Amino acid sequence: MPLLKRTPFSLLEPPKDLDPNEKVFQIDFTKEIFRDYQEYLNRLDLYHQNVWTCKVSGKSKLTYKEALICEQQAAAKAQQLPKELMAPVLRMIQHSTLSLTDLVDKVYSSLVLDLFEGLELHAKKDGSEAACKILKVISSDGTKSYEVGWIGKGNEVIDTSVVKADDLIRKKAPTSRKALKFFIRESTSETSPWTLHADLAKKYGIPTEVPVDIMNGEGLNKGRKRFVNEEDASKNLKKGQLVEPRVKYPIDDLLVKPAADDPILSNRPPPSKDFRVPVDSVGDLLMVWNFCLSFGRLLCLSPFSLSDLENAICTKESNLVLVVEIHSALLHLLIKDESEYFTILQNKKKILKVTFVKWSEYLCNFLEMISKEEFSGKVSTIRRGSYGLLETRLKLKILRELVEEAITTSSVREKIAEQIDQQGALVAARKEDARKNRGEKLNVEGVAENGRNHTDNTLDGDKPPKGQRSGEEREDLNILSSSKMFLRRHPETEMEQQSVLPSPLGKDRFYNKYWFFMCEGRLFVESENSREWGYYSTKQELDALLGSFNIKGIRERALKRQLDKLYDKISNALESRLKDVQQKMLLQGVEVRRSSRLHAQQKEDMSFLQYVNKWKQK
Repeated sequence: MPLLKRTPFSLLEPPKDLDPNEKVFQIDFTKEIFRDYQEYLNRLDLYHQNVWTCKVSGKSKLTYKEALICEQQAAAKAQQLPKELMAPVLRMIQHSTLSLTDLVDKVYSSLVLDLFEGLELHAKKDGSEAACKILKVISSDGTKSYEVGWIGKGNEVIDTSVVKADDLIRKKAPTSRKALKFFIRESTSETSPWTLHADLAKKYGIPTEVPVDIMNGEGLNKGRKRFVNEEDASKNLKKGQLVEPRVKYPIDDLLVKPAADDPILSNRPPPSKDFRVPVDSVGDLLMVWNFCLSFGRLLCLSPFSLSDLENAICTKESNLVLVVEIHSALLHLLIKDESEYFTILQNKKKILKVTFVKWSEYLCNFLEMISKEEFSGKVSTIRRGSYGLLETRLKLKILRELVEEAITTSSVREKIAEQIDQQGALVAARKEDARKNRGEKLNVEGVAENGRNHTDNTLDGDKPPKGQRSGEEREDLNILSSSKMFLRRHPETEMEQQSVLPSPLGKDRFYNKYWFFMCEGRLFVESENSREWGYYSTKQELDALLGSFNIKGIRERALKRQLDKLYDKISNALESRLKDVQQKMLLQGVEVRRSSRLHAQQKEDMSFLQYVNKWKQK
C-alpha cells in the first residue's frame, strides 16, 4: 500500500447501510465509495498529488497510481530472491534493529559467506566441477561438512555425497543488494524494529514475539534510542534514562535532523521558471539543443544558442531557417544511415535530399514511419505547410523522436564510441603525466640539493649574487614550470571538449537533478519526476544555493563538492551570459536593470531570425 508522505495510509471503509440502488461516487483504482461529491473530489485530488511514496522501493513524490505501479514492479523484483534463501533471510530480518542499509549489508555478507540448506552451487567431483544442491549441513568437532545432491540434466538430484567446505565453489553472489532491499520492505509491516508480516512468519516458522532485550540489539533504526554503553545499561534501564545514539554522517538526506551546533544554512533561492516553452517540455528542449551542439559537425549544422532554439520553436512561422535546418539535418542523417527511413523514401521514389521547400513532406514520411497516435492527426496539418501552427509541446516531441532515431544511427554510435575511447586515452595520459611529474619533482629536488652542496664548496668570490640565477638555470626552470602547467590543464580541457554524453552534476535532498552546460550560462534544475524545470542565472543565486546544502546528507554533500569543483567555470558562465543579455538589451534601446531575474529577456531576443547554417553541405 502506498505511503502518504512516508507514513501508512488507510483506505476508507464502504459507507454503512448502503442501499444497492443508491447513487454514489467511486474511485476506480481504490474502489472507495463516497456519498458526498465534494468528499469524492477532495480524495481524488489527494490521489493526484505528488505526495505518495512507494512502500517497497522507497521512491517518493509520486501520485497514488504511480506509487501503486511502482510497488507492483518492485514487488516483482523482490520475488526474484531464490526460494532456498527466503527462510534464512527472513530469520535475519525479524526483529532486527539495524537501519535498512546496514541490514541489507549484513544479510548480503551473510549470504556470500555462509552456506544454507537448499542452496544451489558447484562442487568438485572426480577432478571436475559439477552443479549440486546442499541437502544438509553436518557439524562435527567444530568443523562443517555438507551433504550435497548432484543435479542432473532435468534439474533433479541424481546422487548424493558428503563434501568439505573447501570443495564447494560459488561462482556468483546468490542475489543483489537491490533485490534484498525490495524483499525486506515487501516482507515487513514495521521498521522499528523490523517485523515480518504475521502470515509470512507463520509460513516459515519464525517467532513473532519481540525479545525482551531488543534495546540492547546489534543496531538501531532511525529515531531509535539506546544506552551509551553496556556496562551501565542495567543502571540506566532502572532509572529510565535513554540517550540518542551517535549518528555517523553523511546519511540519507531526508533523515538528517538539525542539531544545535549545525552551521546556519541560507534559504534556498527559488529557481526561475520563465521559459517560453511549457515547463514539462524543457527537458526535450535541452536534449535537442545539446544533441545538435554535440554532433554539429556530423549533422553539418552550425551552433546556435538555447534561447534561439526556444524562440524559434515558439514562433508560429512554418519556414523559419533555424527550424528547417534542424529538421533537415536530422532527416539527412537518417537517410545517410540507409536504415528503415531510407527504405521508405526509396519505395516512395523520393529524391534522397531534403530541400527547403519540401522538408515538411519528408518530416511527414518520418511521422508515418514511427506511427504514433499523438502525431497521426497532425500529419495533414504539416503537409499543408502549417507546421508553425502546431503546439510548442508537440513540436518538441517531434524533434525528440528525430533525435532518438538519430542516436541509433551507425555514424552517431561510432562518434560516441570514438569519444569514449578518447576520454579513456586522456585519463590514461593524465595518470602518466602525474607519474612523470612526480619523477621530475624528485629529479629537480636532487639537482637542487647537489647544487647547494656544490655552492657550499666554492669560494665566496665564485658564488652568484644573492637572489640571482644563471640564465641557463632560469630557462630550465621556466620550461619545467610551463610544461607542468600544460600537463595539469590540457587533459581536463580536452575532456570537456570531447564530452558528448552529458550527465547531471548531482541531486539535492529532494532528488532534484542539477545540470550545467558549458555553452549555456545557466544552472538548470530538474524535478524528480522530470515534469518541472527551473534555472539559476546569477552568481548571487549560485552562492545562496551552495549555502543551502546540508553536507550531512549523502546527496547534497556530493552535489556541493561537484559545484565547488566547478564553481569558477559556472560563475564565470553566469556572469558572461548576464553581460551578453544586458548588452543586447542596450542595443535594442531597453533600460537595463541588474537584478536576480532577467525578466522576459528571451522574448525580446530576435537573433534567431538571423541564423545562417555555415556548415551546411552544398
